[in-house]
Amino acid sequence: MFKYEVIKECKQSGARIGKLTTPHGEIITPVFMPVGTNATVKALTPRDIDEAGASIILSNTYHLYLRPGADLVEKAGGLHNFMQWKKPILTDSGGFQVFSLSAMRKINDDGVTFSSYIDGSRHFMSPEKAIEVENKLGADIIMAFDECTEGNADYATARTALRRTNLWLDKCAKAHKRDDQMLFPIVQGNMYKDLRIESIKRVLDYAKCGFSIGGLSVGEPKPVMYEMLDTLRPYYPDDQPRYLMGVGSPDCLVEGVMRGIDMFDCVLPTRMARNGTAFTRDGNLTIRNANFAEDFLPVDPECDCYCCRNFSRAYIRHLIKSNEILGGKLLSIHNIRFLTHLMEDIRQAIMEDRFGDFYNEFTARYKWGKSDK
Repeated sequence: MFKYEVIKECKQSGARIGKLTTPHGEIITPVFMPVGTNATVKALTPRDIDEAGASIILSNTYHLYLRPGADLVEKAGGLHNFMQWKKPILTDSGGFQVFSLSAMRKINDDGVTFSSYIDGSRHFMSPEKAIEVENKLGADIIMAFDECTEGNADYATARTALRRTNLWLDKCAKAHKRDDQMLFPIVQGNMYKDLRIESIKRVLDYAKCGFSIGGLSVGEPKPVMYEMLDTLRPYYPDDQPRYLMGVGSPDCLVEGVMRGIDMFDCVLPTRMARNGTAFTRDGNLTIRNANFAEDFLPVDPECDCYCCRNFSRAYIRHLIKSNEILGGKLLSIHNIRFLTHLMEDIRQAIMEDRFGDFYNEFTARYKWGKSDK
């Protein structure tokens, strides 16, 4: 049911295009995956996401386990039927949520005891339990349960977490029961090169059609993240997709593809949209700012999304300032389309053996932060 093949490798840069076949369709990589944490990409319908060009979305095991519960989703026929998204789905195991809600948990080699952020109830999540939940949710691609550490963790903490991640990976592999789901192991090791190398060597023993790189974009400077990716790159197998977890700013996508990454996800585009910020090739537009009050240009004149084809910056600013739901929805459509369109342009540049030129042009123009253009 699962197959990955490299379609094209850029002669100029070494970046590549691939095709990942899953039970719910093909994914052409490099690809950005919108995040639908609670079985929905916030404020958007499946049709909105499809029209924005997404070919796969991500949902989160931790949140769906707490609400509405994996048993209910299974009764509904799995996530695809439950949320009416017929293309591929990937589920995170919840390991990052355990990390990000660290004040509410206790961890040992057996798993994690944590308090629900919804009602304070106590729960225990083991590697076996995480896989059981993911099997019930029914996504095409599922993640192993891992321990993520803060970007500034000391070496002893990082090594302990890696040892535990390795222990849990073996348990996850033994617990996984469904042939129509592909289990991705996760590379950890914090910001220590020797731990990252140790981790990827271990992970590849379990990787059948893809693996993930976790524990980056957790507060460390971007150059440090790129250094970790450069460290890992010589160890990547050619015949499997490489998924960089939790990364979604436009500059990081371009830098990641240059470093051999095939798959990305992040809540950033929709979160920023709800706060009134739009992606452009020149940087971020904070649409809620006063200088856009009488600006009747599209949010991004270079974008072909529904928002940019029909509405002005002035109108979107009015919606955001008025706390109208439509403002966040329209900017979410734009930001997701911006990233899927960026990936389309990246793939085209790879196909034409000019991704090195594309990289140089993009990085010279794009500035992370505010733009008033």
